[in-house]
Amino acid sequence: MSKKELGPDIIVCKDVNKWYGEYHALRGVSTTVREGEVVVIIGPSGSGKSTWIRTLNRLEEHQSGQIIIDGTELNNDVRNIQEIRREVGMVFQQFNLFPHLTVMENITLAPIHVRGWSRERAEEEGIKQLKRVKIPEQAGKYPGQLSGGQQQRVAIARALAMQPKIMLFDEPTSALDPEMIKEVLDAMQQLADDGMTILAVTHEMGFARTVAHRVIFFDQGNIVEENQPLAFFENPKHERSKLFLSQILHH
Repeated sequence: MSKKELGPDIIVCKDVNKWYGEYHALRGVSTTVREGEVVVIIGPSGSGKSTWIRTLNRLEEHQSGQIIIDGTELNNDVRNIQEIRREVGMVFQQFNLFPHLTVMENITLAPIHVRGWSRERAEEEGIKQLKRVKIPEQAGKYPGQLSGGQQQRVAIARALAMQPKIMLFDEPTSALDPEMIKEVLDAMQQLADDGMTILAVTHEMGFARTVAHRVIFFDQGNIVEENQPLAFFENPKHERSKLFLSQILHH
């Protein structure tokens, strides 16, 4: 698979720390992500991987260290936070769609209210993104009429309609039945092929192997190892990584 040339640094984390009371959830996380890079974040439950990805659009607040997104530092300045949230789309394990709104209404809500677009412009963008995730024919339906895989693809289209520079995925397939996982991963792969910057917390190792430029392995609030997928899966350097891989790959 051809991987495009990567651009300049778009996410920079330096010594990021986060506590919940006494609990040290992120312990000095430092890494850099380049524009157009696809990064898969893996690690055991409670390792800090979801916490870290949520600090990147301020759903979680870090207490020390620096997070810089596309040149803007994430701090307590509300304008910075709003600016960054416009640039960063997020897709969660749960689809968080409004059940009483149609697919198109779900997708156009933020572009109309946050970006101030006309309904016409927002709907045009909405159809474009529904085509991208291959379900334009579902625009008039309600979320409850769709399968889980379709709902998750609507959630992806909704995030894309804001025209973000970065997409964050927090275990986007873990609530889905096995036969629906592929359609969501295919939609993510399409974005990767289009050159979108993607950070994905996922257990889908096939996706990590084939689509990611880099795998980051978290354990106990820290990045234990990061490497290109082939090197990471074939030849992990740390005992902790080896143990984790042996558990999930059932060798």
